Amino acid sequence: MDFSIIFLKIFFLGLGMAIPLFILFIGTICLLGLWVGRHEKWHRYDSIYYAFITATTVGYGDMKPVKKLSKFLAVQIAFMGLIFTGIFVSIAVNAASVAFNETQDVEAIKAEIHQALDLKTLDN
Repeated sequence: MDFSIIFLKIFFLGLGMAIPLFILFIGTICLLGLWVGRHEKWHRYDSIYYAFITATTVGYGDMKPVKKLSKFLAVQIAFMGLIFTGIFVSIAVNAASVAFNETQDVEAIKAEIHQALDLKTLDN
């Protein structure tokens, strides 16, 4: 239970610190999506929907750009989505690592391993 509590605290602290980045990426994804929608003559809602489906790499295929500029922007949207996801995952991995180190006595485990290795060498 300690692991979960520490993980959640560190995770949400990390998310809180990354809010400016998340706002930047979400805003950029929305703007690029609206730009694609304008070129493709899509409704605004459809443009935002398309941008987030592309950014999350789900890509249902129900909407696809046909113009060259729109296709280029779609790649940019997907790239921004990958970076956004990478930041989110790195925050989660960091929180898990910190929580693990906080809940486990790493030095005691290392000492036990060294002691076990020393005993094996003495037996030989």
